[in-house]
Amino acid sequence: MEFQVSITSYWTKVKLGFYMSMLDNKNSDLYYKKTEAKTGIRIAFLLLAISVAIGILGFTILEGYSFNEAFYMTIITLSTVGFTEVKPLSEAGRIFASFYIIGNIGIYAYSATAFSKYIIEGEIFKNRFLKKMDKKIKALDNHVIVCGLGKYGREIIQYFDRQNQTYVVIEQSEDAIKKVSDSTQHLLWVSGDATDDAVLKKANIAKAKSIIAATGDDSENMFIVLSARQLHPKIDIISRAIVPRSEKKMYLAGADHVIMPDQIGGFYMAVLVNKPDVVDFFSFIANETNTNIGFEEIHYEDFSPDRRGKRLRDLEIRSYAGANVIGLRKKDGTYEANPTPDTILQEGESYIVLGNKNQIAKLQDCFG
Repeated sequence: MEFQVSITSYWTKVKLGFYMSMLDNKNSDLYYKKTEAKTGIRIAFLLLAISVAIGILGFTILEGYSFNEAFYMTIITLSTVGFTEVKPLSEAGRIFASFYIIGNIGIYAYSATAFSKYIIEGEIFKNRFLKKMDKKIKALDNHVIVCGLGKYGREIIQYFDRQNQTYVVIEQSEDAIKKVSDSTQHLLWVSGDATDDAVLKKANIAKAKSIIAATGDDSENMFIVLSARQLHPKIDIISRAIVPRSEKKMYLAGADHVIMPDQIGGFYMAVLVNKPDVVDFFSFIANETNTNIGFEEIHYEDFSPDRRGKRLRDLEIRSYAGANVIGLRKKDGTYEANPTPDTILQEGESYIVLGNKNQIAKLQDCFG
């Protein structure tokens, strides 16, 4: 069963808007900024630790202080609080303390700036939000990864929202994420380059059922396909292609399906000239949220063992559920329209079924 994630509450949307409002630079990267802020904090802690160590060592050697005394002197000198010295300092101790104070002015200023930036710019709250989202993404199973929030990427996630399909978006542009975040109910995202293996792993590709490469660049989509196939050999990969010559290369790279939106759009417009009602009918059916009619793909493995190897007529799908088998997908990827009643479904093949929601639901009784 899929792990359903929904960011729907008003308060969550308010927080998301707040966090996204902090991201002023369109071309910067969320992941990079978070790493940069953490690096600044680590450097500040490292400099302070080194400074404390130098102070303890100096006071111990020059003044013969014990560790506790040297540590106390170091802290009050470093913080400039002006407490009384443990013992009167020698001439060498005063010189060391003077240069020690001067040297720590820069460290103090850097540390104060790093901590202030981390807090004032909301890094703490933003990181907490991102950690919660990362935790939700790691808990997902059987989800879809959508790479790219261009016009096709946005259309894809709008469809998924209507179908309650769990998904994760990978996008580099913070501006694109910000625009979509207010209009979607299921937005879980990873900011970064989808061609990067680390980013795909962060999107939990190991447990994803499908990945869609929907960027506006064929070379990027190609790298996404290659990386996804390497990280998850069994994942279903769908890639967008812009240039026709890229289609074959996408398949060679490991894509299961390659879609050329412009080509499909041109085909539908041409068909509308002579067969407008047919195109409108299939568009109506495909939009499953506005109609009670839908398609379903039933694989050989979906049938219980006692039903496998039977002729289509013997399955009695029409009489039992009222649904119609309108197509057969063969092992070689070709299709047969209106398979005959004597058709026997083989391993690796699947039926394409048309019916209303009740008929499709009733058909599930034939499985397992």
